[in-house]
Amino acid sequence: MSKPAAPIKILDVLKPETILLDVRCTAKNEVISEIVGHLFNKETDEFKQEITRALYEREKLGSTGIGSGVAVPHAKSARMTNVACALAISKKGIDFEALDKAPVHLFFLLAAPLDSHSEHLNILARIVRLLKDRLFRQALREASSIDEVVSLIAQEDNF
Repeated sequence: MSKPAAPIKILDVLKPETILLDVRCTAKNEVISEIVGHLFNKETDEFKQEITRALYEREKLGSTGIGSGVAVPHAKSARMTNVACALAISKKGIDFEALDKAPVHLFFLLAAPLDSHSEHLNILARIVRLLKDRLFRQALREASSIDEVVSLIAQEDNF
C-alpha cells in the first residue's frame, strides 16, 4: 500500500520572488504575459511564449476568473518540469471576463508539467479554498510588502 501524498501548502510552490505587488497592465492578455515574464524571468523567450500560449489556450475554454476579484489562470506544458506558481495583485482591478463580471485584483498563476494531474489539482483547490474568505482577499489586496503577503498566506494556509 502506498502512502498518500503529503498535503501541499501554497507556499511550497509560491515563492516570495514570484509575487508581484502592483500589476500596472490593464488587459487580460497583458496580465498573463506580465506574470509569466516575472515568474520565468530566467527562461528563454521561447519558453515564456510557450507557457503563455498554453495559458491563453486554457482561457479559451472558459475564463479562470472565478469571481470575487480572483483569477487562477493555469495550464500544463511539456516544458514544465515542476509546478510553478506566481501571485500578482492589481490595485485597480482588471477585466478578466470573470464569472461575476467584476474586475480581478488577485491572480494566482499556475504552470505545471503534463503529468502532474494530482499535484496541479490539489494546489488549485488549496488556492480556491483560501481565497473564499473575503477578509483574507481584502488583506492580500491591501498588503504593502511581499513579506506581508507571505505572512498572510502562511497564517491562513494551514491544515
